[in-house]
Amino acid sequence: MGDNAAVRAHRGKPLRRSGLEATHSNTEVARLRVGILVLALMTIVAEVQSQVTKQPFGKTADGIAVDLYTIKSSALEVTVTNYGGLVTSLKVPDRNGKLADVVLGYDSLDGYLKASPFFGALIGRYGNRIGGAQFVLDGKTYSTPKNDGPNTLHGGSKGFDKVVWTAKEIPHGIELTYISPDGDQGFPGTLTAVVRYTLEGKDLKIDYSATTDKDTVVNLTSHSYFNLKGQGEGDILQHELKLNAGHYTPVDANLIPTGELATVEGTPFDFRKATAIGARINDDNDQLKKGKGYDHNWVLDSGGGKLSEAAEVYEPTTGRVMQVWTDQPGIQFYTGNFLDGTITGKDGKVYQRRYALCLETQHFPDSPNHPKFPTTELKPGEKYHTVTIYRFSAR
Repeated sequence: MGDNAAVRAHRGKPLRRSGLEATHSNTEVARLRVGILVLALMTIVAEVQSQVTKQPFGKTADGIAVDLYTIKSSALEVTVTNYGGLVTSLKVPDRNGKLADVVLGYDSLDGYLKASPFFGALIGRYGNRIGGAQFVLDGKTYSTPKNDGPNTLHGGSKGFDKVVWTAKEIPHGIELTYISPDGDQGFPGTLTAVVRYTLEGKDLKIDYSATTDKDTVVNLTSHSYFNLKGQGEGDILQHELKLNAGHYTPVDANLIPTGELATVEGTPFDFRKATAIGARINDDNDQLKKGKGYDHNWVLDSGGGKLSEAAEVYEPTTGRVMQVWTDQPGIQFYTGNFLDGTITGKDGKVYQRRYALCLETQHFPDSPNHPKFPTTELKPGEKYHTVTIYRFSAR
């Protein structure tokens, strides 16, 4: 009777758990919630983090094995080889999400081992030209190779684009290291260069560092040839370019800066507002004639020293946009004037004149011979460090 009465008295009331049972249940719920949160965070991290894979890419003429690294982010895919730090492919979505490779290059290492116009190259020790293939540093004259008429171009006949770098994987990308011995291509000092390529979201970031054991000059840059329609898909004359630069450095007949910082106002060099590259490229202008188009250094308004937007390129048919951010004082804009249809690149595409553009972040050309230009000198105990970001989007 007592038990039945107790049951009847409790009927319709919620069962009460002991304190131990309630605590155990709450702990399980908490663990479940934490587990779900961890899985969600892992998914987000997996989408944000870049994936890196490596595969063989052939051998150099002297038998050194070369590798190709593929870096993928949630938006982009880039391939870089440790031969010359070359960017061999860069896949970018258009306004409809369709990927296309937007840099010129070759399908195999053999193409790069032959005479190549620096497709995707990591340039050093000195990007751009040194007039007369010599410069004076600390009262001593140094001679460098004449591989561009009377000038040294992009570090000499065997610059950083023609050596095998030591590579290792890092978060979001790869790190390349090369030790250039004292006297390499005529440059003084043993230079240790470290360059990182990373992908984060829609940004391709190139981080350059260098140290030396003797006074020297250094000017590292990247020489990708871009066509935002896709490599080999026609010329770049309808691409719209904006350069945040009110001045440029005019050149002589050998494309060496005269030393003047000339205003772009009223000239075909004024890209302060977005303008089709082909709008004025054939104007009756002495500087355009000397460069056979655009092949000049612009003096960035930022002055260098802080990461700022230097340029923006928009391709109207695909909607692709490329912004260039840098902490360098200058940028070389080149319109592929010397491509002439004799090069067959990736996928059998023939590269005709002006099928690509280059935007090389840099110190000014021939700076060692122009004391009024921002200095490119590097001394022992100092660290050369610069960053460039190629940021992609679509509209």
